[in-house]
Amino acid sequence: MTDASTGVSSPVYADRGSSHYDIILTLMCVVVIISNIGGSKGVQLGPITTDGGFFLFPLAYVLGDITTEIYGMKAARRGILMGFLTAILAVLCFWVIIALPGFGDSYSTEHDAAIAAALGPVWQIVAASLCGFVAGQLTNSLIMTRLKSHYLERGLVGRLMGSTGVGELVDTVIFCTIAAPVVGITSFGQWVNYAFFGFLWKTLVEYALIPVTTRVIAWIKKREPTYQERLAASQIS
Repeated sequence: MTDASTGVSSPVYADRGSSHYDIILTLMCVVVIISNIGGSKGVQLGPITTDGGFFLFPLAYVLGDITTEIYGMKAARRGILMGFLTAILAVLCFWVIIALPGFGDSYSTEHDAAIAAALGPVWQIVAASLCGFVAGQLTNSLIMTRLKSHYLERGLVGRLMGSTGVGELVDTVIFCTIAAPVVGITSFGQWVNYAFFGFLWKTLVEYALIPVTTRVIAWIKKREPTYQERLAASQIS
């Protein structure tokens, strides 16, 4: 199939050995780690039950969409793997920090107890986050690449919306099921509220950011030499 509007005959991806990919990968890892810490706090916003990482985690999917669209499935898998490994590293570091002997005065004892209470449960949130993140991101990236193989450079907005909806659904159900006890959710009704509004929020945020996402994708595509070279080669062939 050839894209009549651009003349592209096959899906095009850039090499991941560029500063743009490095920046996106770094941002994704930072977002995953901070989201895991924030996710250990339960948050009640009126009738909505959520956690402290609700406002940040959608950005991980935006970065995943950008990576998949420009650099392809292999680069997306590497990003997911690095997010996984850095989150595990953060949990191990928190465990060491908590285990280290502190000062014996009353202030330090209270301070150390607060650190343990804040960072101690993070491993459970990380387990929930990583199971959901890996499953959701892989689903999201797989759908993105399959749709790009069919539509090529066309229909980017539709491809982003379709992959986001399915990926976030998979992620949210897995994450909320594992994380619910950590944030204090004890009933099925609370879980439904937590999962529904979590999915709705993250999906709507990503949809709202699609105009920005598409512009960032277009900007990077124009500045990735290997993408432009392969785009031109595909048009010629």
